[in-house]
Amino acid sequence: MGQNRNEPYVVKDIAGKLAQAFLRNPLTAILGIVILALGWISLSTMPREEDPQIAISGGGVIVAMPGATPLEVENIISKPLEKKLREIQGVEHVYSISQNNVGIVNVMYYIGENREISNLKLYDKVMQNMDEMPKGVMQPIIKPFDIDIDVPILTFAFYQTEESNLSLIQFNEKLRKLRYKINAIPNVAKTTLFGDHKEQFNVEVDMGKLSAYHLSLGQIMQAIKQLAVNVPEVKGKTKDKKLIIFGVANAINGIEDIKNVIVANYMNSPIYLKDVANVIDGIDKQNFQNADLIFRANNDKSQPLSKTTPQVTLAVSKLAGTNAVFVAQDVMKLVEEYKDEFEKLGIKYVETRNYGERANHAVDELMHHLLITILIIAIMLVFALGWRESLIVTFTVPAILSITLFIAFMTGQTINRITLFAFLLSLGLLVDAAIIVIENIHRHLHTPGAEKREMGEILVEATDEVGAPTNIATLAIILTMVPMAFVGGMMGSFMKPIPYNVPVALFGSLVVAYIFTPYLSLKLLKKPKPNEHHDMENNPYGICEPCLDDENENESNKKGEK
Repeated sequence: MGQNRNEPYVVKDIAGKLAQAFLRNPLTAILGIVILALGWISLSTMPREEDPQIAISGGGVIVAMPGATPLEVENIISKPLEKKLREIQGVEHVYSISQNNVGIVNVMYYIGENREISNLKLYDKVMQNMDEMPKGVMQPIIKPFDIDIDVPILTFAFYQTEESNLSLIQFNEKLRKLRYKINAIPNVAKTTLFGDHKEQFNVEVDMGKLSAYHLSLGQIMQAIKQLAVNVPEVKGKTKDKKLIIFGVANAINGIEDIKNVIVANYMNSPIYLKDVANVIDGIDKQNFQNADLIFRANNDKSQPLSKTTPQVTLAVSKLAGTNAVFVAQDVMKLVEEYKDEFEKLGIKYVETRNYGERANHAVDELMHHLLITILIIAIMLVFALGWRESLIVTFTVPAILSITLFIAFMTGQTINRITLFAFLLSLGLLVDAAIIVIENIHRHLHTPGAEKREMGEILVEATDEVGAPTNIATLAIILTMVPMAFVGGMMGSFMKPIPYNVPVALFGSLVVAYIFTPYLSLKLLKKPKPNEHHDMENNPYGICEPCLDDENENESNKKGEK
């Protein structure tokens, strides 16, 4: 039974081979430092998000046919286009809307399809079938769905104080300039203003006067449109290479230009626009996207509303796969630079959403709980194995997480709640291999005769013995996670970090346990001195003492009966 202790131990499993190769290798310590450093770098530089981004692809095709009824649009545009778009591989749903003059066909791909490739497929399919479009149809407009950049990471509510002397137009112009500056920040995808207004001349037609002059609204509109068609025209170059331009530089130089537009002649007298309408310089009244900012006394939610003020919301979105924390910090830094200038103008703002701060807080909170869990495991192992053994096992946890984080970083993943949940889920499993190896090392070191053997041989033998069963047990756990990678739909894409990271962490736990556990044991553990009591003395198989006492008592009883 067993191998002769006088003969050198023959390594049989990959666990023993790894332990033997790295046990006295001077590069083992450097490897451990490099692994921890790569984990720290990955944790610091990986894009942070509150939730994982799900790849959703789709697009819309807008086809205009002036003068067509909804039924005509449906029969000659929507239905044929639906049929063609269903030929695209990866399309899950096709919806169409048919109305007067225009048909809209929306395409939704299966979740997880590459967005860029899907958009290219949609454009290619429409262009391939342009020859089948009926006469009278205008050029189709293809609008991909940009789901990745439609969700803002930052929103600011800007408003004017009572001391502000800016007009509404000037206020909105200041925000547009800020928006232009934010657009230039790296990794900012899109900025949007909600509730803003533009300057325009409003023509308020008096319907009574219009009827008195026997005019129609169509005549009024046609007269106003004539001001916008006088575009300068380039005729040629002079000898000194200067351009000759004919035309009106600006048909509308002020409100008087609009008031004096001739809309018709009545009894050989011109009828001006000011005769039938009131022309004022104002804002785009047709834009009803107004929003108010609500204040409470001392920001106490239990208090009633104190006042409301009109506001304009500036929303900022980031590019897909970039770090929400870094992008949010860059935008906040730029907005802070304009704070003093805005205060002088009577403009203030409130940060109403900061996705980067929330993502950073969520990641830091989960990392905090991760450290608490590691500390609890270390304390439990102190009582179970001893403080040196506990220290060895505790080191393996950050090493395994560092390997997993680095591989996740290299594969383009982000740190989010689901990624860290995968780490927490596998944390209890990560120390299994290290505990098994260190427990077997502890047993071998306290077996009678261990003081006569070489330390390295004991460590390699103890690691090699548990290699095969530990590999099989870990492989069985990994296989339980694999089916989750094939779950489709929204939930499958949302939970993808679990089947991606847990198997990597478990495989990393084997490598770390076989390499660093024997190495650290060689540095921290010691063999019992000669004539020192062994834990395994009279108990070479590690049987619990009460069980061994019962066994000895049973043997004595049998001898007495004989």
